[in-house]
Amino acid sequence: MQLQVVLRVLGVLLILFSSTLIPPFVISLSVSDGASGPFLTAYLVTIITGLLVWLPVRKSTHDLRFRDGFMVVVLFWTVLASFGAIPLALTDHPDMSITDAFFEAMSGLTTTGATVLTGIDDLPLSIRYYRQQLQWFGGMGIIVLAVAVMPMLGVGGMQLYRAETPGPVKDTKLTPRITETAKALWYIYLGLTIFCALGYWLAGMDVFDAITHSFSTVAIGGFSTHDLSLGYFNSPLISTIAIVFMILSGVNFALHFVVWRNRNLRTYFQDTEVRVFVSIMAVVSILAMIMLLATGAYAKSSDAIWQSIFQVVSVGTTTGFTTSGFHWWPSFLPLALIILSAVGGCAGSTAGGMKVIRMILLYKQGSREIAKLIHPKALIPIKLGGKPVPENVIDAVWGFLALYILGYIILSLAMTATGAEPITAFSAVTACLNNLGPGLGDVAENYTSISAMGKWVLSLTMLLGRLELFTLVVILSPAFWRS
Repeated sequence: MQLQVVLRVLGVLLILFSSTLIPPFVISLSVSDGASGPFLTAYLVTIITGLLVWLPVRKSTHDLRFRDGFMVVVLFWTVLASFGAIPLALTDHPDMSITDAFFEAMSGLTTTGATVLTGIDDLPLSIRYYRQQLQWFGGMGIIVLAVAVMPMLGVGGMQLYRAETPGPVKDTKLTPRITETAKALWYIYLGLTIFCALGYWLAGMDVFDAITHSFSTVAIGGFSTHDLSLGYFNSPLISTIAIVFMILSGVNFALHFVVWRNRNLRTYFQDTEVRVFVSIMAVVSILAMIMLLATGAYAKSSDAIWQSIFQVVSVGTTTGFTTSGFHWWPSFLPLALIILSAVGGCAGSTAGGMKVIRMILLYKQGSREIAKLIHPKALIPIKLGGKPVPENVIDAVWGFLALYILGYIILSLAMTATGAEPITAFSAVTACLNNLGPGLGDVAENYTSISAMGKWVLSLTMLLGRLELFTLVVILSPAFWRS
């Protein structure tokens, strides 16, 4: 590993991140909400640290290697959450411990949406904005943003892109150069955010709520500027707009680029992963709808219909918005929705979970093994879109599943060891590993009751989920450190 190269990139990325503290500082000054001091301190600490890290190694010209890229990504997300927690830890309102501030920052940046805060409606305006902004930058990945400006660093960016981008297939570039790829992804991301904000505004939100909720919707984050989340607005129209943009954000952004470039909407319907993704949402929504109507969970049938669709899409895409909550739903529904979050959205989207494409490949692999029991000598390739999938991709999917299950078991046991009761422990790990947010039991609404040690365990869980396990685990292997 080339330490100088890693420090050089990390320093520049910290300098870039410091600029994100300027908007909430300006907001705080303009409304005099008392949080301008913490934001100014956080900005100065972040940019000075970035400069101190970058200046001694600024003349390093070595190329960034794959191992360097993994280290930068892991270090940056950890360091970023630490510096992102500074304004939260320094403010008097809310009065947060270092543990709570780090948990909240990690939750925002990983777009998990788990919160330790209550009384969000009464928080300073700048703090409410800052939480939403953390999710927006974390949604596509601040690393990919840095790749877009990587030419100024004089090093290649593909290593960072491979380490950060979610999904089992990461070598396909939308444009010939990785820098142009990152820019294309951010243009799409920004475009969806703008249209989402306009939709919310036209549906009745004020400008502040429209902008901030568009941040967390397109990022599939789930943070809200209100304790009641989107339930605060009690509007089927707003919920419908949220559904549309949650689904769009749960689709592979590379596919959005192809559709935009070819001006052909049929590309969506020709994609296997999108068809399965939408089908899963539709089937689970119908099942929830039937159960809610049959049990009379809502006084009005219309409420049961739109609430079921909204909540299924919110949990299924791992966004985590709530209207009336789902933890109190009858029968198997709460557990079914938590399990649904493990599937998540499409690869290359801002969603969490294991990704739909992996579920498709696991199903096809299982079907192939059954067919080979009947025809042992048959050569049966696994295909997607009419093209055979390389065997190394299939192996990687199985490896990911094994690591996911093992990690889930270990983290769940660790949570029970911190004193959390079993339902709370297992649902909290599920929600954080899948970057969902709300769980069951004591974490159905917030994570205030979780112990300090439990919050550190869940912070690690959120990071594992955001980096899809391999990126973080790989640096712990002895082979990574061998020259």
